[in-house]
Amino acid sequence: MPHTTEWKIRLQLTEDGDSTKARAVLDTGTASVTGTGAARRAPGDEDVPEIGDEFAAGRALRDLGSRLLHTAQHDVEAHGSAPEPRTSPTSGWSL
Repeated sequence: MPHTTEWKIRLQLTEDGDSTKARAVLDTGTASVTGTGAARRAPGDEDVPEIGDEFAAGRALRDLGSRLLHTAQHDVEAHGSAPEPRTSPTSGWSL
C-alpha cells in the first residue's frame, strides 16, 4: 500500500543581542506541531550570528522531533495498538 505525502517545516529565527530564539512549525496539511529552541552567546565568544542560529534551530528541530514522537505514541495508544513496554521512545516503530 504505497503512500506519499509532503510535510512542510517553517523555521523562524529571531536574534536579540546575545540571544537567538527559534520556532519550528511542522504543517502536515491536517495538523501542526511546534518546537522551540534558544541559544545565548557567552560574553567572551566572538559575535557570529550563524552559530547562534545553528544552535537555536537545532534545538527547535530536536524539540519538534520529540513532540512529533509523543504525538505518534498518543496516536498508537488511541488506536488500541499500544506496544509492549520499551525503553525506546519510538513505540516499537523502527527509525
